[in-house]
Amino acid sequence: MIINPILPLWLMTIISTILFIYIFKYTNKKLRIYKIIIIILLFLINLRVMYKTNNSTTLANDLDIIFVVDSTISMNAEDYTNSTRLIEAKKDINHIVDYFNGARFSIINFNNNSKILVPFTSDNNMIKNSIEAISPLYEYYAHGSSLNTPKKDIIKLLENSNEEENRIKILFFISDGEITDDSKLESYKEVSNLVDNGAILGYGTTKGGYMQTTDYFGESKYVIDRSDYKYNKAISKFEEKNLKQIAKDTNLDYIYMNSQNNINTKLKEIKSLTKNKTDKNNKYSYDDTYYFLIVPLFIILILNYKKYKEVIPI
Repeated sequence: MIINPILPLWLMTIISTILFIYIFKYTNKKLRIYKIIIIILLFLINLRVMYKTNNSTTLANDLDIIFVVDSTISMNAEDYTNSTRLIEAKKDINHIVDYFNGARFSIINFNNNSKILVPFTSDNNMIKNSIEAISPLYEYYAHGSSLNTPKKDIIKLLENSNEEENRIKILFFISDGEITDDSKLESYKEVSNLVDNGAILGYGTTKGGYMQTTDYFGESKYVIDRSDYKYNKAISKFEEKNLKQIAKDTNLDYIYMNSQNNINTKLKEIKSLTKNKTDKNNKYSYDDTYYFLIVPLFIILILNYKKYKEVIPI
């Protein structure tokens, strides 16, 4: 049995302590028992206790696949039919994950900073859920786009993969190629010695598209070009030249992604690199238990409301 907290344990402990102090200081004695139970249940739900099972069967092969995903605001540009660059990229990533079932995957997400979102794992659901959770920064937090940001993390993951024998290292770099922070594109040649195959995937159009973001109040709005006194909606345009340079430096193919079919030939090529050491392995997996606690939490909330007519539990 393990725990995988939703909020960091230290933060939830502080929140729970503050709530307990508040309850004993300001709450009616008759209400305390309900509210104490509610806090305990919330704390346990946040712990996300998981138990080990061995009822999952996975396929294993010798591929280590890294997705480097650009989530700067420009990836929200709406220059696909009823869609954005990032939404289309997510669809393509899921397609790749399904195609290479049994590989180990890792995700690097970059915007202002770079982060190894998921280290190497063969849990496809974890990869898909993590990809789905990626979203561009709010406009007020964005510091501009730089394609240099993820390079150190890329090298770090590839070197980690190199520590294990006979792993085939694949890199998919996913971006619209836009640089907006006045930085110059650095050389990616150091990566070429570490990676075996993959592709630089380009998203967007030269015509460009408007970008939606979220304001302080959680409302969606379009990014405004404040360099123009007319304050028109800002347009993000695809910068293919930068992506082609990264492809050249890394000795990987550049593929323009205006259709998912564009990558299928590359996927077949990568699959041919494996020695088909594909076998079934019974592996331990972990199942969540937190949802068992949601039912009693709702029962307590309903009882609390019926008895004391309180909507807010604390």
